[in-house]
Amino acid sequence: MAQGHTEIAEHGEDIACAAVSALLQAAWVGLTDVAHVEVTGRRRSGDFEMRWPEAVRDRADVHAIVATAELAIVQIADQFRGAIRVVREDEAERAGPDETGGQKPGTRASKGIPR
Repeated sequence: MAQGHTEIAEHGEDIACAAVSALLQAAWVGLTDVAHVEVTGRRRSGDFEMRWPEAVRDRADVHAIVATAELAIVQIADQFRGAIRVVREDEAERAGPDETGGQKPGTRASKGIPR
């Protein structure tokens, strides 16, 4: 999940925000078009969330796509300290009781969460 804007430049000219957005969009496309995984979520300005089935989370291709995006976002956050914050949450920490359906939550849907 990614929320907000970095506000280090005018909307549409913010390279840090654009970089994170491009990486997340690339991860979505990689998961759907390369790994052929069903991804759900939302993609709107300042609000991006994606989820994929627990059953595929341990696949090497899925892991490679997600880990690459995570590492790249962490590097961008290091370059733009104060503008981008990476927070790691377990999926169960964000999901309420109705969202998990009482089932054991899977691994983190996204490890790197810029905010």
